[in-house]
Amino acid sequence: MLKKLYYPNPQFIRENWIDLNGQWKFTFDDENLGEISKEFLNDDFYKINIIVPYSYHTKNSGIGLNEDNQIVWYKKDLNLEVKKNKKYILNFGAVDYKCDIWINENHMFTHKGGHTPFNLDITNYLKEEGNSIVVKVEDRNSCRQPIGKQSWKDTNFLCWYTRTVGIWQPVWIEEVGQNYITNIKMTPDIDNASIDLDIFIGEDDNDTSLVGEIYFEDKLINKFTTMFKSQRSRLSVDVSSENPHFRLNFWTPNTPNLYDIKFKLYKNNELVDSIDSYFGMRNVESIGKKIYLNNQEFYQKLVLDQGYFKDGGLTATPEELKDDVLKIKEMGFNGVRKHQKIEDNRFMYLCDTLGLVMWAEMPSTFEYSKETNENVTRELYEFIDKHYNNPSVIIYTLLNESWGINEVYKDVRQQNFVNALVYLTKSLDSTRLVVGNDGWEHTTTDILTIHDYNSDKDTMRESYKNINEAANGSPSRTSTRRCYSKGYEYNNVPIIISEYGGVAYDTSKDDEKDATWGYGERLIGEESVLNKIKELTEVVMDIEDVCGLCYTQLSDVEQEINGLLDHNHEYKFDPKIIREILEYKHNLGFIFK
Repeated sequence: MLKKLYYPNPQFIRENWIDLNGQWKFTFDDENLGEISKEFLNDDFYKINIIVPYSYHTKNSGIGLNEDNQIVWYKKDLNLEVKKNKKYILNFGAVDYKCDIWINENHMFTHKGGHTPFNLDITNYLKEEGNSIVVKVEDRNSCRQPIGKQSWKDTNFLCWYTRTVGIWQPVWIEEVGQNYITNIKMTPDIDNASIDLDIFIGEDDNDTSLVGEIYFEDKLINKFTTMFKSQRSRLSVDVSSENPHFRLNFWTPNTPNLYDIKFKLYKNNELVDSIDSYFGMRNVESIGKKIYLNNQEFYQKLVLDQGYFKDGGLTATPEELKDDVLKIKEMGFNGVRKHQKIEDNRFMYLCDTLGLVMWAEMPSTFEYSKETNENVTRELYEFIDKHYNNPSVIIYTLLNESWGINEVYKDVRQQNFVNALVYLTKSLDSTRLVVGNDGWEHTTTDILTIHDYNSDKDTMRESYKNINEAANGSPSRTSTRRCYSKGYEYNNVPIIISEYGGVAYDTSKDDEKDATWGYGERLIGEESVLNKIKELTEVVMDIEDVCGLCYTQLSDVEQEINGLLDHNHEYKFDPKIIREILEYKHNLGFIFK
């Protein structure tokens, strides 16, 4: 069922590839002398080894050094048989933040952006043998670059955690032919029982064609052939079958049906590239105050997921990701809000395959400037591209709680920045809903999302007695922020309480309670914590015209102890009890399995 889990990008599988994770040579270079002196070319420049793709701060990196080093170097010798008439594509899942790449002493590429994937054709710089890759990383942890939940201070504080520097998602090389597929966008159209394909190749070549095959449960649904014009081909393919439900196998959290699709690229009738992928037939839209999945009303029961792991930081193994998704489902949630992190491709694959809707979120900056604008926009393109084909991803969140746009309530420039990001996102992907500034002080948004950490059920219930007044006011007694920025008002879009709860409960048996952080007063005993979660959840579910919730949070993270799981991602509570709490109401056809 999860046969694609161990490929770095399950949406884009090639047969011939080399895994570059594991041991690399490594060194620190805070004075930035390595490039000036050219010492980075010599093996003795690298003082230690590191396990990629873990940040040096983590135990799993083999270093575990909690220091602020802003320039680091990596070197990897390649055991690669370079073949004639083949090309070699080097892929990075994510490198935080700015990186320069050398192949065999040749500077090839510079990439800025710490959270998004990129790749490059390294063929022309390879030798028959004795090849190497060098990566220089600079991460100033500036508040003008997207850093998400990484602390920009000397130590952790509140809900900001240990930094991530360098390579932190998988690295691999793919072998392709003289021409190859560079990108594929798959857009489901459930109303016409078709999939719209937008396919790009590396070179403009009149002798290049593509053959595709679509399968459901190993049964051939359709086969198609297409030619390319200016390195691109666009077509729509019928995926209907004898299935009685409008001839489609819909994707939902309860029925995560996926179609397999195979792409084979031919040049002069010779196979030069092939891709195995998949897609799901689903759509999401809002009509009035409701959200619909596949034209059916859908109440979202989400959990906030920071995606941090005790010994790996932001980096997780496939097994750890799988375990999280299974536990989220076991506790009765039908979705996950991935918070301030652009996740490993394999997490989205697990949501696609096992059945969870997902909100994908851009990591925040913490200072507004022209540089901020440039840095966020640069990564936004790659952010959208990364999630485009995952049926589980139904909502994009672009900013959170006015971080990086602190004056957005009155500052028209910052309001325009939010609006620009919303409309840019919609220009890149019109198939999903978009939240501009999650939590409060909204401008343009498809959903009014509200963060409310009120821990008193009675006053919280009173705050939403009149939902229209609440939407145009300041319903949260903990943040006291207005739902909309000045000049904007509620216009009957769907409302979701996208953060609530956050009930702190420490199971670590650590006597230094002052070192931990959480929302609200500390409760004593598991029973009182579960009762509080139950009370608050029922209040949120009872609010008229609210169509979803997101509980904070999945797991404890370092000093923050608001998790349903502990920092080792083990259950704090019986998952059956959490499931019973979530089944209070609003199951709406998507009953949890």
